[in-house]
Amino acid sequence: MSSESSDQVLDYPLRAPSALEPPAEWDRLRQGCPVAHVRLPSGDKAVLLTRYNDVRQVLSDPRFSRNLAQDGAARITTNEGGSVFENPEAASLAGGESHQRWRRLINRAFTVKRIQALQTKIETMANHLVDEMVKKGPPADLVSDFAFPLPVWVIADLLGIAVTDREKLAYWSNAMLTMTQFTQEEVNQAQMEFAHFLMGHIAAKRANPGDDLLSELITATDKEDVLTERELIMTAQGILVAGHETTSNMIGKMMSMLLSDRSRWERLLANPSLIRTAVEESLRFDANMGFGLPRFISEDTEVAGQPLPRGTTVICSMSSANRDESFFEGASEMKLDRTPNAHITFGAGAHSCLGQALARTELQTTLQVLLKRLPTLDLAVKPEELPRREGLLVGGIEKVLVRW
Repeated sequence: MSSESSDQVLDYPLRAPSALEPPAEWDRLRQGCPVAHVRLPSGDKAVLLTRYNDVRQVLSDPRFSRNLAQDGAARITTNEGGSVFENPEAASLAGGESHQRWRRLINRAFTVKRIQALQTKIETMANHLVDEMVKKGPPADLVSDFAFPLPVWVIADLLGIAVTDREKLAYWSNAMLTMTQFTQEEVNQAQMEFAHFLMGHIAAKRANPGDDLLSELITATDKEDVLTERELIMTAQGILVAGHETTSNMIGKMMSMLLSDRSRWERLLANPSLIRTAVEESLRFDANMGFGLPRFISEDTEVAGQPLPRGTTVICSMSSANRDESFFEGASEMKLDRTPNAHITFGAGAHSCLGQALARTELQTTLQVLLKRLPTLDLAVKPEELPRREGLLVGGIEKVLVRW
């Protein structure tokens, strides 16, 4: 792409040929226009970063705010209330000392011990879902039969929420991740119902604490670090939305990547010790991660040698950064044994994903169980026919039909 094309304004998100392939523009932008001007679904303008080092720089810089509720920040969506990025109450936890304090508390709750204890339950849940699939017989939809219910069960278990509520939880989290799929009225209604549900759930936990993360946060002994009611609701909401939606989608995408070229699946069957690196490579190779992470620049700065004035909204494309040939050798190839693999799928810096250890455990356990239980697993449709999920901030595949 020539330098004069930096004046061109692209419609964002960029279109891709299929659910597993990257937009054609990524290569051109990384090579010739690493700071590109884009138009968001709302019609507002922003700047798109596509190179690894630039994305990492912005995500790691504490001066760049996650809070898009500020004056001058671009709106992501056409909804008046905006997206999950434009929620002013969530923004109160998004920066400064309050964020550090909140993150310290949540980190304390996301212990290695808790995740190890969950691992056994995840395996049991995964095996139960495979039993149900086998009972019904092929073809099965890996999304609705496996990838969707598993993380909801895990998050519900983590927060001590009854599994019977998982359909409602999924609807609410979709509404909070909308770009174009829901009306403003539907988003407002979902947020109100979600908050009301969580208020009742928190009250029940306060009266009768259990062995779950929410009870632990409520009964925190360090009185200076006790979360307020509003912070508890925002935390539970954040864990539910981030922990279920992204992992559900990633299971569907990971399995589609591995089965779209079945030699990858065969290699894992022959050598299950590659499961850990295969999960990391699936996270890196994912071309359909979704919107990316927006940041609002609060002071004049420079990225990739170009000045970015205060008040600019920047979209960081981790998917494109993870395909940067200048950082990853053979970036356009899926190498199941790639090591090291410093992908930035979970972000970088002070705001990197708190639940990444849990997500990795779910993805690794998924592979272990499916390789063992359904070794003949295969896609029942052509890879290019896999239907992309539309209208949400996170990327995914609507349906992954498989046989065995």
